[in-house]
Amino acid sequence: MTPDFDYFEKLSNSRMSTQISYYVFSTPDELIKAAADRLLAKVIAAAEARGVARIAISGGNTPRPMFQLLGSEPYLSRMPWDKLQLFWVDERCVPPDHPDSNYRMTREAMLDRVPLPAAQIFRMEGELDPQQAAANYENLLRQQFNLHPGQFPTFDAIQLGMGDDGHTASLFPHTDALHEQTRLVVANHVPQKDTWRITLTLPVILAGRDVSFLIQGSDKSEVLKDVLLGAYDPETHPSQLIRPLNGNLIFLLDEGAGAELPTVGADGWGRLEIGA
Repeated sequence: MTPDFDYFEKLSNSRMSTQISYYVFSTPDELIKAAADRLLAKVIAAAEARGVARIAISGGNTPRPMFQLLGSEPYLSRMPWDKLQLFWVDERCVPPDHPDSNYRMTREAMLDRVPLPAAQIFRMEGELDPQQAAANYENLLRQQFNLHPGQFPTFDAIQLGMGDDGHTASLFPHTDALHEQTRLVVANHVPQKDTWRITLTLPVILAGRDVSFLIQGSDKSEVLKDVLLGAYDPETHPSQLIRPLNGNLIFLLDEGAGAELPTVGADGWGRLEIGA
């Protein structure tokens, strides 16, 4: 399924219904293990169904221990590395060896320790001019997914994070990338950080077969409450834009991040319906 104008019109008017499921884990270790287990399961399922698993991951501090876990047993021997193609949701405009690089974080935490072929690792070229880097990555996606004009790639899993300002990927509040509907990847100027970022666009994220958030820390609790329970204001809280085409969205949280959400059920899951 490909997002079209009608989809974005409904989304902008907050008429898209999305089933939200969230799980609040008691400890950081439980959260990270669950995230690793879930990603492993998605890769295995995609590889069995389609012969390849195309995954887009995020950077930052929260997923680092998950990548470290995936690079150790029993995950190391269970992951079908030969079937995995690894992409990034976004990147900072820095060289790949820079301390701020999402690619470097992933390489140090996992890639240096696993048998994932280099030809199946697709990093964003943050060292290039931002516009050129975005164009290069869009071309790469079109080639890898064999896309025709107007088509969007369908990732098997997209793992997102969320900042304490409500941004996700590099879709920051009040920035131009929030409104992009045709391109796959853009360079996004972020005035509040006085920098450029490279990011997948909203329609690419919405088309993912499985879209999930991994969020940790009490500093995210208020903004997460606003994102899920507050008034629809995606210019201020871009994470509200993440309403996948399949109608389902998953949040994996620690107790700090989930502190302001309704109490979960007996099965450990909380459920909300937004945009109905």
